[in-house]
Amino acid sequence: MLAEQRRQKILELLQAEGRVIAKDLSEQFQMSIDSIRRDLTIMEDQGTLQKTYGGAIPLAESPKVRTLPQGEARRYGEGEAHQNAISKLAASYIHENDTVFIGGAGIQYGMLKYLRDDIPFTVVTNSIKIAEAIRKKENIAAYLIGGRLRAESAGSIIDTIAIEMISKFTLDIGFVTGGSLDAVGLSTATPEGAAFARAVARVSRRNICLAPHEKVGHRMFISSIPIEEIDIVLTDVASSETAVKEIEKKVATVVYADKASDEINQ
Repeated sequence: MLAEQRRQKILELLQAEGRVIAKDLSEQFQMSIDSIRRDLTIMEDQGTLQKTYGGAIPLAESPKVRTLPQGEARRYGEGEAHQNAISKLAASYIHENDTVFIGGAGIQYGMLKYLRDDIPFTVVTNSIKIAEAIRKKENIAAYLIGGRLRAESAGSIIDTIAIEMISKFTLDIGFVTGGSLDAVGLSTATPEGAAFARAVARVSRRNICLAPHEKVGHRMFISSIPIEEIDIVLTDVASSETAVKEIEKKVATVVYADKASDEINQ
């Protein structure tokens, strides 16, 4: 089979299955994995797919730099499998007597179902939704950051009062996220949200970024947390390989949450 025929077949598989795995393609075409990876690299350069950890996914259109917030039903729903894997891994970083920040994004809210109930720890949040969910948990000391309530925010408080309040704390871990993450750092849709995220990062001894693949490799309206202030990035195997490599040059630890979960379960 000629190289162009093989690459066309890869595109057909990608269209049919939504993802291809280099190891599977190697077996199917009876070629080395390195040869398959070269094919995928060439196809990515041609703009026909996006390389990921161990394979490729269809090329995704870059999101708009400013997007409307998701409705609460979707934002605080069950979440996709890869998002839940990131939320679960993030929750596992909390240890006894830690003090952590958990914000009101959907993937942060997803951490709640994985929080341990056998150790004491403290949660600081600017989300009314999260505060309500954890306030009766006996092992969690919870603090709610105050400020102006906004109808469009799903109960997250990010004004100047909130920034002043969070600046008075010192945290062991800030679980941070945003609209997008690239080698420059986190970015988001609003200046207020960006300013509050920066304030959280400044008071956290360690910043752990929750970054599902749909947010990796893009940049939104305004920068929030510089990449140099992020200690660990938790993502999933569908993230752009190129974008992750650029992030890894500046962040010591990038963890694929769904890969880590698979290894634990083996």
